[in-house]
Amino acid sequence: MDGLSRRAFVALALAGTALAGCANPVGSGNAAVIDARVDSALNFLYQTYPGTVDLGQRAAGILVMPVVTEAGLGLGGSFGTGALRVGNSTVDYYSATSASAGLQIGAQQYSHVLFFMTQDALAQFRQSPGWVAGADIEYAANAQGDVLRADTTTSLSPVIAVVFGQSGLRLGATVEGTKYTRIIP
Repeated sequence: MDGLSRRAFVALALAGTALAGCANPVGSGNAAVIDARVDSALNFLYQTYPGTVDLGQRAAGILVMPVVTEAGLGLGGSFGTGALRVGNSTVDYYSATSASAGLQIGAQQYSHVLFFMTQDALAQFRQSPGWVAGADIEYAANAQGDVLRADTTTSLSPVIAVVFGQSGLRLGATVEGTKYTRIIP
């Protein structure tokens, strides 16, 4: 086997393993579990970073990924499930996946929320068959544990990402390059 075919084999083996672990049976009762985790993540976010309450109130919709697990050793990836809320109601469920390659080692879990600040941004997200978070997302982050709040730069962005609750042995967490796909739990 040459180097390219070995890489292809490893990539396919990793993809197959990830897909096998991400079963999506209809009517499995997972919707209630996802909703409970989403409620818990939002409560934590709003209590820990009170400045995000205003974002939530102004957003046309909020995608909450309460637990995203990310691991890497040369090749890496992440996976999580969550819910899209419009108002206080869950309207859809999504999975978030990403893959990466490069100098990396470790694993971590984190939560993230995407605030869709315009109806157009929310509609584009909901109408796409698989939306990929790109460089046009504005990040709100707390570098020193201060109160996280939106300034005028982030409040003008159509999509604002907040990453929080990181734990593990890997540096950095980002939603850029993450693919969101609608699921039926």
